[in-house]
Amino acid sequence: MKDYPILVAGRWKKTDRVLEVKSPYDGSLCGVTYLAGPDEFEEAMEKAVAAHKKMQALPSYQRAEWLHRIAEAISERAEDFARTIAEEAGKPLKDARTEVRRGINTFRIGSEEAKRLEGELIPLDTIEGSENRVGMVVPMGVGPVLGITPFNFPLNLVAHKVSPALASGNPIIVKPAPKTPLTSLLLAEVALAAGLPEGALSVLPAEPEVTERFVGDERIKKLTFTGSAQVGFKLLKVSATPRVTLELGGNAALVVDESSDVEFAVKRSVTGAFSYAGQVCISLQRVYVDHTIFDRFVEALLEETSSLKLGDPLDESTDAGPLINEDAARRIESWVDEAREAGAEVLTGGRREGNLFEPTVITGTSPEMKVCCEEVFGPVVVAERFEDFDEALSMVNNSAYGLQAGIFTRDINRAHRAFRELEVGGLIINDIPTYRVDHMPYGGVKKSGFGKEGVRYAMEEMTELKLMVLNLS
Repeated sequence: MKDYPILVAGRWKKTDRVLEVKSPYDGSLCGVTYLAGPDEFEEAMEKAVAAHKKMQALPSYQRAEWLHRIAEAISERAEDFARTIAEEAGKPLKDARTEVRRGINTFRIGSEEAKRLEGELIPLDTIEGSENRVGMVVPMGVGPVLGITPFNFPLNLVAHKVSPALASGNPIIVKPAPKTPLTSLLLAEVALAAGLPEGALSVLPAEPEVTERFVGDERIKKLTFTGSAQVGFKLLKVSATPRVTLELGGNAALVVDESSDVEFAVKRSVTGAFSYAGQVCISLQRVYVDHTIFDRFVEALLEETSSLKLGDPLDESTDAGPLINEDAARRIESWVDEAREAGAEVLTGGRREGNLFEPTVITGTSPEMKVCCEEVFGPVVVAERFEDFDEALSMVNNSAYGLQAGIFTRDINRAHRAFRELEVGGLIINDIPTYRVDHMPYGGVKKSGFGKEGVRYAMEEMTELKLMVLNLS
């Protein structure tokens, strides 16, 4: 068991408010850290404001070097990071290692993009009387960023706040999820060693009321939040800055038409539905399959699902670990039971043991069932048949969420039609909606939020364009 002080503007500190972090698998103590209060946030804020001017004056290569050093330091301690993620988040070790690789890549991308933060020169002689004038447009970092991160990717989703903030010359205060703060504090160790200036980074676990107070602080110039729609829209109401990115929930759907490679679609669907026990914003929750291949698809889906190993996330062979806590597992259990009682058929799974919930496939559902219309955020997938492609697109759109969707088809016209008609932020053709690479734009519509992540796209939202007009007459 380790003791993790919090990082307050480059200074390690312990408070009198202890936060114990326990394994969601067996309840064992992973480590101890501390909750920040108003004093810690105030210190972090004051030094972030001071750091902003210094960071904007630094050359781009300096920002790039910080991010490069962070990436290299994570690489050197990759197994430490992976085991910390597995222990505090309950993520299977092989998936935790994948997250670490992605986190390294997110910082490497930031290092590259720091050197490509470019402006432009605009001729202004488009009207009489404006001869010999040009405009110079330059992106400037907006100022202190508050990044609020979720439990499910305690390294890479923190990286998606920190990397673009530092790359664009902005200090950042990270408020990690209270169930998984240790990974972000491990990241703080390597970031501090990379030579960041005082005030450039703080990592402050905190209670919601303290966090909400600082969301409303006018010195915060950018709020970036990843988490539930309920919390995200609440924070939006109290935010003092209009510069807000909300990466919220999803209810990801997949369409598999009759031209698809069924075996490949099934293998990818199992990955999309059950990786990290479905605790992913773009976890596959609904699959709509052409009626001519539905039975074959479901038979193969059940066979693949039955081969998954459920258990200890530190076991190298585990495919699916626990839910983050028993409340989450009980909620999912109640939603599955509700669907069953309303006439749906649970084809496999549906049973809970503590925080563990079996990978579950359901059919015969109706759109108003919670397993269809809400975000399950667990290892549950609904499989239904459709008669024609337009019907399938309507079924996908019948959701309050719109993060990403997937289409398996060999028909390019169908792919384009789906791209035009589906109400989602991203459409993945011939793969699952759970696909994400860390430099691509990522963000949703409807209750899935607004704004984009993906390092370069996040940098655009953490900068503002400043214009200088030159009269060369």
